[in-house]
Amino acid sequence: MDVVVQLQRQFVDYRASLYKEGFLDDQFIQLQQLQDESNPDFVVEVVSLFFEDSERLLNELTKALDQQSVDFKKVDAHVHQFKGSSSSIGAQRVQRVCISFRNYCEEQNVEGCLKCLQQVKNEYSLVRNKLETMFKLEQQILAAGGSIPM
Repeated sequence: MDVVVQLQRQFVDYRASLYKEGFLDDQFIQLQQLQDESNPDFVVEVVSLFFEDSERLLNELTKALDQQSVDFKKVDAHVHQFKGSSSSIGAQRVQRVCISFRNYCEEQNVEGCLKCLQQVKNEYSLVRNKLETMFKLEQQILAAGGSIPM
């Protein structure tokens, strides 16, 4: 079997698993549909911005929850931002944790917030690894002279 065909199959299966396991939702499909010849790196660029944003927000959240007296409004604002950026790329598991995180902010529950921060970090690093793997597969397909299956 042709290398390209093999890579394409692998890619299609891998991408399907990301939806099946709930890492991504339809929002990601919509992002992919915005990408075309005139803007071939659109998805990678948007996702890279999401990564940068997330790293910054996770640092801010870690710092904010490390204070003697926690400013829950500030924490909530960061979580709200994180929820928005994760939903804009379709990272639905991250988005879900952000929803419970905001409830703990409302209750001013430090322990609950810290637990959610850990979950957000875990879900974020999972989805980041999954997306990076998918982008590597795309590059291998292109390098082998194939096209990315839609």
